[in-house]
Amino acid sequence: MAVKRSRIAGIAILGILAVLIIAWIDGGEEPLRTISEPVELPESLR
Repeated sequence: MAVKRSRIAGIAILGILAVLIIAWIDGGEEPLRTISEPVELPESLR
C-alpha cells in the first residue's frame, strides 16, 4: 500500500511540474496597452 501511495504522489508531482513548466515557457503575459476613453466630469469638479 505504501508503494501505491508513493507512486500516486510521484505521478501527481510530475503532473504539477509539467503544468508549471508549460506555464513558465508560455509566459502568460501580454504587453500592456494604453486604455484611453473620454470621461465626463460632474459639474462641481469643472
